[in-house]
Amino acid sequence: MKNARFDVTAIGNAIVDVLARADDALLAKHNLAKGAMSLIDTETAERLYGIMGPGTERSGGSAGNTAAVIAGLGGRVAYIGKVAADQLGEVFTHDIRAIGVTYDTPPLEGGLPTARCLIFVTPDAQRTMQTYLGATTQLGPEDVNMDYITSSKVLYLEGYLWDQPRAKQAMRDAAIKAKEAGAKVSLTLSDAFCVARFRDEFIDLAEKHVDILFANESEILSLYQVDRFDDALQHVRKHCEIAALTRSEKGSVVVNGDEVHVIDSEKGVKVVDTTGAGDAYAGGFLYGYTQGYDLSTCGRLGGLMAAEVISHMGPRPEADIKKLASSIV
Repeated sequence: MKNARFDVTAIGNAIVDVLARADDALLAKHNLAKGAMSLIDTETAERLYGIMGPGTERSGGSAGNTAAVIAGLGGRVAYIGKVAADQLGEVFTHDIRAIGVTYDTPPLEGGLPTARCLIFVTPDAQRTMQTYLGATTQLGPEDVNMDYITSSKVLYLEGYLWDQPRAKQAMRDAAIKAKEAGAKVSLTLSDAFCVARFRDEFIDLAEKHVDILFANESEILSLYQVDRFDDALQHVRKHCEIAALTRSEKGSVVVNGDEVHVIDSEKGVKVVDTTGAGDAYAGGFLYGYTQGYDLSTCGRLGGLMAAEVISHMGPRPEADIKKLASSIV
């Protein structure tokens, strides 16, 4: 799309992350599914927060993390997500605007508080996420600025939002409007458990609306209910224009019809915390895509951003990622 105001507009759950180190015994004691994201209620959120060790609070949310990477690389990005008019909502709003993301979704007045994700990081760097959605559950079609959608090169949708009926409708409306305006539609599957809940709907969405699909290996296997990555690859190439599939230490695979790019993972990276790795990959990839780089370069940018994020605690980059990217583009 020529003369677009934004490279990407992202829609997602606006969440403040609380990260703390934990061991497998603590996860087992509290029946937490290791490496997965589980939705929790207010009472559970308060109980788990009470048993967490010393932690750090940082603005997060999957699509918010992706938007942060795009902005950090110099891209023009807008974000749509619901917070409450409370302290954590102010923290989220300040943080995302401070990194150069356009964000003006009206906050929720009264009622549910801003969402938070309690993230338990085990010694193997796996993250176990317990998410209280709070105000994000109130996101609806009225919160989507369609002017942003129609003036973007790419619309990026967060799969986690599919749990909420009104947010689901907002995403569908945005995808239709984006396609009408000539923008590309991208979707991240977010989580294998999320895929299991909405497998048929995600496949339908991929077939009818999605141009660029992001997924990790467990998510794409879950989507097509197969055991082999190569089998999933054959399925996904029929459903969307581009699929960018991450495989942890095996790097990633980007497929576009008969065109397949295998991208090696970055070498010499000490894995500290995998929180936000897929989000960062999507951010690097979409920045490259909207700047007109070839798919192999987009995949390398994604891998480089993921490598930076997993080298420290927290879901967003700490290094000068624009400088890092200069080694590739």
